[in-house]
Amino acid sequence: MVLFDITILTGHLAPASLAGYQQDVAAYQRFCGDPVAALEATSLARWSTHLAQATRLSPHTINRKLAAVKRVVREAAAQGYVDSDTAEAFRRVRGLQVKALKDRLKVRTWITPAQMRILCDAPERATLRGWRDRALLATLAGSGCRVSEVVTLTVAQIQAQEGHFWLHVIGKNQTEPRDIPLSQEAYATIEAWLARRPVESAYVFTSFAGKGRPPTPRPLDRSAALRVVRHYARQVGLQHISPHSFRHFVGTEVAKKSGIRQAQLVLGHKDISSTARYVHDELAGGLTDGLY
Repeated sequence: MVLFDITILTGHLAPASLAGYQQDVAAYQRFCGDPVAALEATSLARWSTHLAQATRLSPHTINRKLAAVKRVVREAAAQGYVDSDTAEAFRRVRGLQVKALKDRLKVRTWITPAQMRILCDAPERATLRGWRDRALLATLAGSGCRVSEVVTLTVAQIQAQEGHFWLHVIGKNQTEPRDIPLSQEAYATIEAWLARRPVESAYVFTSFAGKGRPPTPRPLDRSAALRVVRHYARQVGLQHISPHSFRHFVGTEVAKKSGIRQAQLVLGHKDISSTARYVHDELAGGLTDGLY
């Protein structure tokens, strides 16, 4: 059925985003069972309730899934596959109130620069896996890229200009590539890893065939990257750390150093209010001294 054919969004979303939409829409269709029922906005409302009652998904995740279905229906209407009344009915389906399910929100740990240094130094240099993991952690901490952008990173996407290094990536909900600054340290750790890797691959971060096994040319997947981050975070005593924690760290430190507008450019947010949610502000003493 064309209505739920994700390819109608080709050219509107990056490949990684299309894959995420495909998963969300497929889950919605499985819930509906009947293709006819999937075309009814009331089914989307019932799916929302089902996700709230029968799962432990966060309200943000549920709302993202609803938004994916709505986006596909809206594009289907724009291309004439469904009438505008149907698209409007889907649009009016309300998302969940975050406060109503606040107990499901993840505990967020803000990483300090000192903690980030300890975390990035945790992988050992004695093994190939350690060299890869050092490069992975340093890239997350030295770019602010999403994990989906890092695990699919190719050598060709790393560019040098006037003594600085950049990553040429296509981000979430983007169709045009953008340049992200890469720290000198992250670049050096990538070079050290690639110099030691015994296999050729277009990808920077490749997987291993198994524990104690050699690396393969296949790219690391997101779940494996998550395990790497959590492993070293636990090792150094940090809890509730994920690859996304590194984006919060980069956003916070860049905003402190150069302002929130520069943080927005680094993180690739269209709306600066999104960046504001990534920045950890602490009230400093003495702010009201000398005001008059």
